[in-house]
Amino acid sequence: MIVVTGGSKGIGRAVVSRFLRAGYPVATCARSATDLTALTTAMQADVPGAVLHTLPADLSVAEDCARFAAFVLALGLPVEVLVNNAGAFVPGRLQDEPADGSQLRQMLAVNLLSAYDVTLPLLPGFIAQGRGHIFSICSTASITAYPNGGSYGIAKHALLGFTRNLREELKPAGVRVTAVLPGPTLTASWAGVDLPAGRFVQAEDVAEAVFSAYSLSPHAVIEELLIRPQLGDLG
Repeated sequence: MIVVTGGSKGIGRAVVSRFLRAGYPVATCARSATDLTALTTAMQADVPGAVLHTLPADLSVAEDCARFAAFVLALGLPVEVLVNNAGAFVPGRLQDEPADGSQLRQMLAVNLLSAYDVTLPLLPGFIAQGRGHIFSICSTASITAYPNGGSYGIAKHALLGFTRNLREELKPAGVRVTAVLPGPTLTASWAGVDLPAGRFVQAEDVAEAVFSAYSLSPHAVIEELLIRPQLGDLG
């Protein structure tokens, strides 16, 4: 089974679709039950016979992370792939953020702690079966400081650190770990920006890269996958 967090839109949706088309059962979550219903309807139309398990959950909340992990485990299927995709982007400068630190805490909750809190309950299964693949959807903001990156950039740097540590820990267990670092990708985060679609990475390209990395033999792992628009970063 393939597990994708934040699978109703953007990169997550493209990853869900790619694995369903390859014949894998998928479990995913999103904050909106309505969006998940629409996703299920669309996937069943696009991929007849698709097996998609969904649960409404807000992964910025630790209790919802635990609830989603329990939902996945209760399905009773071996987890072959976990894609930690849930995240949120709030641009801006650190100096302009609320003085109470609420924006940093929110960015960490959504972009870092969601991955931590979903991954840990699933690790015993990965280790016991001696195989599997964990992906973190990081960002070019994980390796580059942007003027308007603010707390989002901090959280994405931390997510890359989490992923690198996980890679070292899981080497002996036969579990592969990959950090995916997309540049500007055409998702709802860029809604309203006056730029042509061709200036962005396509979500489907990120999904294809994830699927290709998973498809390697168990003797090889792509540790970090950097994907940029052909013309480079924006701005």
